[in-house]
Amino acid sequence: MDIKTQLKLMLTMKHISMKKLAELMSNQMDEPYSAAKLYGKLNRDTISFTECQNIAKILGYEIEFKEIK
Repeated sequence: MDIKTQLKLMLTMKHISMKKLAELMSNQMDEPYSAAKLYGKLNRDTISFTECQNIAKILGYEIEFKEIK
């Protein structure tokens, strides 16, 4: 599952719109975000790891790396 699909699923489960996520990210990262900016980054695959970490934190998740066996 790609990041865009995964994010949409998590937002739906948390009852948070992309607009609300953008607002929360703006507050947390001291940088202006809009829903359009987030959609653009997801569509172009240019979202940074730091942004992904902040999104995860906002939604109550953490990113974890696991060794593939």
